[in-house]
Amino acid sequence: MKKNVGIIGAGMSGLLACKYVKAKGFNPIVFEAKDTIGGLWTKTIDTTALQTPKPLFQFSDFPWPSSVTAPFPTQQQVLDYITAYAQHFDLLNYIIFNAKVLGIQYEGTPESDQLAWHLWGGTGHPFNSHGKWNLSVKNTNNNSTEVYTVDFVILCIGRFSDVPNIPEFPINKGPEVFEGKVIHSMDYASMDSESATEFVKGKQVTIVGLLKSALDIAMLCSTINGIMYPCTVLYKTKHWNFPDFFPWGIPLPYLYLNRFSELMLHKPNQGFFLYLIAILLTPLRWVFSKIVESHIKRKLGLEKFGMVPDHRFDEDISSCTLALVPEKFYDNVEEGSMILKKGPRFWFSKEGIVVDGEEDCPLKTDIVILATGFRGDKKLRDIFVSSNFQNLIAGSSNQTVPLYRECIHPEIPQLAVIGFSESLSNLFTSEVRSRWVAELLDGTFQLPSIKEMKNDVREWEEYMKKYRRKYYRRSCISVLHIWYNDQLCKDMGWNPKRKKGLFAELFEPYGPMDYSSP
Repeated sequence: MKKNVGIIGAGMSGLLACKYVKAKGFNPIVFEAKDTIGGLWTKTIDTTALQTPKPLFQFSDFPWPSSVTAPFPTQQQVLDYITAYAQHFDLLNYIIFNAKVLGIQYEGTPESDQLAWHLWGGTGHPFNSHGKWNLSVKNTNNNSTEVYTVDFVILCIGRFSDVPNIPEFPINKGPEVFEGKVIHSMDYASMDSESATEFVKGKQVTIVGLLKSALDIAMLCSTINGIMYPCTVLYKTKHWNFPDFFPWGIPLPYLYLNRFSELMLHKPNQGFFLYLIAILLTPLRWVFSKIVESHIKRKLGLEKFGMVPDHRFDEDISSCTLALVPEKFYDNVEEGSMILKKGPRFWFSKEGIVVDGEEDCPLKTDIVILATGFRGDKKLRDIFVSSNFQNLIAGSSNQTVPLYRECIHPEIPQLAVIGFSESLSNLFTSEVRSRWVAELLDGTFQLPSIKEMKNDVREWEEYMKKYRRKYYRRSCISVLHIWYNDQLCKDMGWNPKRKKGLFAELFEPYGPMDYSSP
């Protein structure tokens, strides 16, 4: 009898998990809260386009259609591509739409017994004849609830949707005292084009944030309202948001996405030889960062606008805190239809926003759009019914979400997470992880002991703290992508070296097509 694998979410990660689990002979059951596939790509701001060059954002066995020629496809093109993939591999028949998973509960082993485990799930195997997961699922069409029992769960619920990150404010200084409107970027993105335009037209708009959603919304507002009603972008930290992927004509992947670039970093579980090489190459890493920074400053005129960050570019790319700047963004700043304002701390008043240190001149505004990101960690935590599992998956406030290989929690049995940890190409990362989880389910390899997995998690956490600093909890593997994939390849019995020849292995960027076959 086929084992049932419950997959929560039908975004990119959920579709990939479904495809590879199905290929191994298991029965995937995908629960999707919406009535369509695509995750966060189902509805975005009109101007949203792919942030990653097309060759790095594609399925290894399903290339982009020749009709899509733009290097950064639009939201609709990305959604069409994902839909075509699902149809090609017959994945839609495994999806239950309008099925919102309210909570998951592990049944079969008392928590007291779980504490004594030395191997994952007690045996080290992905399935247990005594252990099952019960999924409480709400049908959003008729509000009925049904419980599904599965042998394994894969969480593909994403990080950038559903649970907005709302800043905390002092008592009587939050949005409730403001006479205008306050919404999150998630709510703005859900509007249709006409409604979104009408919402901001002829209004003083303040956008809080300086990453992708903030840039897109600010560009849209400044284009709609011009200099008559300039929009204000209130930000806490300047970032090295870049205009293109070709600093001084050099493709960015040749600087940061090949094996040579990874030699400059102190990697988790590396040997002494690699440790020494990383020390010797540290000056070169500084040079690479300066090359990119000088290009961004020149191309965007950051010094003229007072927007040069206080940190190095490699800190932003290491923590996935980067975004492509919309074309003519700084032209709009120069013409006066957009105002950039630093405000590390702010609160609300009746008329608008008060920035710390500028209490005498509050920022008058009609609408505040909080492009302040999402609480992916809370979303992940809240899906568990057990408070013990909630605490385990969340970790503490000073550590990353503790996942072995960014997929498996050492102390939560029969469950994997795909799509939480970031990279510069989340589709690429999710595909390799989906294949790894499918091989684990199929018995190709067995996980090490719980103690060994925890030690490995700590090693990766130390790496993230070293290179990402205050953003280490984002769990981003961007500039160590190849080293990370090497570990997965070794687990699965694949050769981690995917190029032909030493020169290509060292200096050519790695992408999805390098992992098209074992």
